[in-house]
Amino acid sequence: MEEFKKFHDQVTPVSFEEIKATVEESLGKKIEEAFASFESTPLAAASIAQVHGAVLHSGERVVVKVQRPGIVNLIKSDLSVLYTMASLFERYITESRPYNPQAMVDEFFKTLNLETNFIIEANNIRRIAQNFSGDETIKIPQVYEDFCSDKVLTMERLEGTPLSQFRVSFEVSINTDRKIIVERGLRAFFLMVFKHGLFHGDLHAGNLFIMPDHKIGLVDFGVVGRLSNKSRDVIANMLIAMASEDYESLTYEYLELAPYNGGVNVDLFTKEIRDLFGPYYGMTFKNVNLGKLLLDSTSIAARHAIVMPSELMLFFKSIVTVEAMGRSILEDFDILNYMMDFAQEIFAAKFDPQLMMKDAHQFGRDSLSFVRTLPRQLKQIMRKLNSRDFAFDLHVQELNDVKLSIENSGFVMARGMLASALILAGTLDLSFNKGPQFYGMPVITLSCFFLAFWIGLFLFQTKK
Repeated sequence: MEEFKKFHDQVTPVSFEEIKATVEESLGKKIEEAFASFESTPLAAASIAQVHGAVLHSGERVVVKVQRPGIVNLIKSDLSVLYTMASLFERYITESRPYNPQAMVDEFFKTLNLETNFIIEANNIRRIAQNFSGDETIKIPQVYEDFCSDKVLTMERLEGTPLSQFRVSFEVSINTDRKIIVERGLRAFFLMVFKHGLFHGDLHAGNLFIMPDHKIGLVDFGVVGRLSNKSRDVIANMLIAMASEDYESLTYEYLELAPYNGGVNVDLFTKEIRDLFGPYYGMTFKNVNLGKLLLDSTSIAARHAIVMPSELMLFFKSIVTVEAMGRSILEDFDILNYMMDFAQEIFAAKFDPQLMMKDAHQFGRDSLSFVRTLPRQLKQIMRKLNSRDFAFDLHVQELNDVKLSIENSGFVMARGMLASALILAGTLDLSFNKGPQFYGMPVITLSCFFLAFWIGLFLFQTKK
């Protein structure tokens, strides 16, 4: 894990000549024309891009995120290998099928496709900055659109220390300061999830800055999660169900988000969820990885053919990284305890007047549309009922089974009668004892008995 953390900001950097060529090609101008100064040594180098400090001609200090040359082709090559492996898994390892490996790789491809397009990331930053406008505890960098492209992203430089360097470079004198940082960071995360519906999906230690006065800065919005009102309500209910050990409600929340599947054994699913979370109930989660438990619960859901939406999986993954960050600041960090502290704010967000007005407006529009189209739909139904060609096309599984049983019975009866007739014919021929014989038995009798035997054997196998 410690080695993999280096991929966040400590990857071997690309040469400045290659970075300069990418910037000039993407922006369509010389680097000297775009920037008053541009640092050749990167501030950070990650797996997809690296970041350089620069100054605009207007005087603003900025950071320029530049995509590593050739990274898109490399990603496509790696993904083609993953697609092949996923296909082989599904074909030859039946236990992998409930997890839908090819769909997982496909979702991974969609995420990387968005992450390598910096125009989309710039839009994510603008939207999240707008959501936090007026919040003095959270800082989202400003984007300079005139110096952005699909491979170059120029934004405000945050004056702070990345959390990844927290223990080395940032002194926090007393425990209270640490708690303030954790509370503000978690509050920002929960607001993004439960109120805004647009949250940072890759909130690792390299993407969070600790600024003066305990202000929290967030960067790198290439991966974001989007949650509908329904998804937000379900996630909030899931967390409350876990805290109150209401595993039956937790099970039904899973079913609420997943596509309908009438074949789920709810009692068995509930039992397995209880067996997963039950041993930890009553314990603090400071020594338990809640995010991992949530991801394990999706594995249980997969075994029951319950398909979890990608946004829920991204939220669970985010919980894993948020927990890791929290423990890097507070050793006794318990995320579930903080979740319950924020429960009041979560529910307040659910009943936000603006959100309720929006829902009421949507309900009104849908109701008006229904009332307007109802007479037209009823007229079409009446025309169809009065049509000469009208007929019900009714499919009932039990009736199909009865039909199949009757057909099989007729099949067995007909061939049984044929076998009986052959035995009777053979017996009559044996009584008259006329015609050619084989070892003292009439050939016709032997033929009839032989055919009757094979028909009987065939019926026996069919019945089994």
